Amino acid sequence: MSLRINDTAPDFQAMTTQGPIRFHEWIGDGWAILFSHPKDFTPVCTTELGYMAKIEPEFAKRNTKLIGLSVDPVESHKAWAKDIEETQGVQPKYPIIADSDLAISKTYNMLPADEPGTAEGRTATTNATVRSVFVVGPDKKIKMMLTYPMSTGRNFDEILRALDSMQLTATCKVATPANWQQGDDVIIAPSVSDDEAKGMFPEGWKTLKPYLRMVKQPGGQAGPR
Repeated sequence: MSLRINDTAPDFQAMTTQGPIRFHEWIGDGWAILFSHPKDFTPVCTTELGYMAKIEPEFAKRNTKLIGLSVDPVESHKAWAKDIEETQGVQPKYPIIADSDLAISKTYNMLPADEPGTAEGRTATTNATVRSVFVVGPDKKIKMMLTYPMSTGRNFDEILRALDSMQLTATCKVATPANWQQGDDVIIAPSVSDDEAKGMFPEGWKTLKPYLRMVKQPGGQAGPR
């Protein structure tokens, strides 16, 4: 079965560049982002893992851990890290999983479809993971999923933006509108009546429609910048 938002993220044991882990135990009481890349020593992946290394402190400020994954062995990950540092100016400090037997990739549906007409079913190409992202909350449930094709590098600033929204809306009865950024107005959740909203937002709000009530972001900025 395919994983869905609000499913419990499957737990697993794995070998990483920082030693063995059990996923749920490794997450602890914070948030986590599990992201796969197709192959070590490839161009787009090099830029992606380098950029994530650069902005890892921003995720740390939000009590969020990063962990990468591909089907390459640990030794390959470690050797490739030197190329990432040389070309991107920073070396990943987060762990990278070696999913050589494809067990995690299959569980998280990170593999592309089999190529038709092949007797074996899977080929070297379809054994490489696509660019998947799973955001997992402290309750170990999947909060967000993204999947990009192999040829398209991800916008990790967007993942950071979405994380800010998820962490805000997990504690406040609001939602965030299209293209929302930290400090922008938010939407009062439709489940909140006007009477309830008066106690939550004493400074008032702007009603565009009965179902669309805009209000200042609670607490100013939810997550550090």
